[in-house]
Amino acid sequence: MFESLTDKLTAIFSGLKSKGHLGELDVRQALKQVRMALLEADVHFRVAKEFISAVEARAVGQEVLKSLTPGQQVVKIVREELVRLLGDEAQEIRVRGALPFCLMLVGLQGSGKTTSAAKLAKMLKEKGNRCLLACADLTRPAAFLQLKKLGDQLGVPVYDQEKERDPVAYCTRARKYAQEQGYQVVLFDTAGRLAVDNELMEELRQIKTRIQPQEVLLVADGMTGQDAVNLGKTFHESLGIDGVILTKMDGDARGGAALSLRSITGCSIRYLGVGERLDGLELFHPDRMAQRILGMGDILSLIEKATTVYDQQKAEELERKIRKDSFTLEDFRDQLQQIRKLGPLQELVSMIPGVGRLARAQGVQIDERELTRVEAVINSMTTKERRNHIILNGSRRRRIAQGSGTTVADVNRVVKKFVEMRKMMKKVSRKGFRI
Repeated sequence: MFESLTDKLTAIFSGLKSKGHLGELDVRQALKQVRMALLEADVHFRVAKEFISAVEARAVGQEVLKSLTPGQQVVKIVREELVRLLGDEAQEIRVRGALPFCLMLVGLQGSGKTTSAAKLAKMLKEKGNRCLLACADLTRPAAFLQLKKLGDQLGVPVYDQEKERDPVAYCTRARKYAQEQGYQVVLFDTAGRLAVDNELMEELRQIKTRIQPQEVLLVADGMTGQDAVNLGKTFHESLGIDGVILTKMDGDARGGAALSLRSITGCSIRYLGVGERLDGLELFHPDRMAQRILGMGDILSLIEKATTVYDQQKAEELERKIRKDSFTLEDFRDQLQQIRKLGPLQELVSMIPGVGRLARAQGVQIDERELTRVEAVINSMTTKERRNHIILNGSRRRRIAQGSGTTVADVNRVVKKFVEMRKMMKKVSRKGFRI
C-alpha cells in the first residue's frame, strides 16, 4: 500500500532536506515532482492540484524558507495537508442510540461486502456487542451460504432467509427479529451488481427507508483506483452513504483511491480491508496513514496489533528462559507463530520507520514462505530434538528434511539462525533487558 508513492516522495524530500537553504524555486520544483508522483499513484487530478496549491501557499512563506531546517518544515506542512486530505481523524463505528444498531453494507459484486460484514461483526463482537448478520442478497445462490460459513467461524448467527424472495421484506423481518431477541447490532449484507443500475439503487433505497440504518457503508475495491472514487460519488449522490470501507488495499502499491475519496465524495474512509483473514480490517487513521505515505512508519498501529496477540504469561516465561539460556527450537517456533498472527510481514515491515524503504532499496524480498518453511522444519523434529538442538547430527537432519519436504541445506539454515538468535538473546539478557 502506497509503496510506489512513498519511495518517490522520500527521494524528493531527501533532496530538499539536504539543502541548507531553500528558495521559492526549489520548493516549487519539488512540489511539481510531488504532483507528478500523486498523479502516477492514481490520485484524482483535481485532488492533486488542490493539494499542491494548499502546500505551496504555506511552504513558500518567509517563516519556512528562512528557518534553520526549511526542508523539514516543508515535509511537516505536507504531512499536515495529507492528514487534512485524508479526513483529520479516525471515525470508528460506535454502537449507540436506539437498538438494534443497523449497519447496511452496499457496493458492487466482488468488492468484498460479505467478507467485510463478517470482519465488522467480529470487531463489534469483541467490543461486547451481540451481533446478527443478515444476507439481503437473494439473487446470488451462494451468498447466504458464504455468510453463514463466516458467521459460524465467528459464532455470530445469520438470520434465515426462509425462502424469502423480497430483499426489502427480508431486511424488515431481520430487524424486527433482532429487536425481539435482544441483538444490539444487525449487519445487512446487501446485493451487488457488476455495475451500478437503477434496479439496484431502487432496491437499496427501499431497504434503507424500511430499516432506517444508523450507518450506510460503501464497500469499494481499492485496487480499482479512480473507479472506486467514481463509485463512491455515484452511491453517495443516489443513496447517501456515511463512509467507505476500502478493500484489497494490501494488493495496491499506488493507493490513489484512498487519497482521492474524501475530496471527491465528501465521505470519509472508515476502515481498510487488508487480506482475507477475518481480523484483516483496520480502522483508518488519517494521521498514521500520512506518516506511512511519507515513509515515517506507523509504530502505533504496530503496537496495537501486537497487543491483540500478546500473551503476558508466555512473555514472562520466555524472559525466564532467555535469562537461563534455555531457549529452545520449540520456543523459536512459538515466537514465529506469534509474529504471523500480526499479519503479512510486508505490512509489518512498512510500519517500522525507514525499514520498509531500506529493504526495497537493497532488493530484500519479504517472503512469507520462508516462515512456513521454518515451521515445517521444526515440526518435523521430535520433541527431544526441538528441546536439544545439539543432538541434530547428519542422519537426523536428513530425516527432518525428508519429513518437512525441504532440503538438508534448509534444515542447516534454520538451526544456524536459531543458534545465532540464542547468542544474541544471551548478550541482551546480560545487559539487563526486560521483555
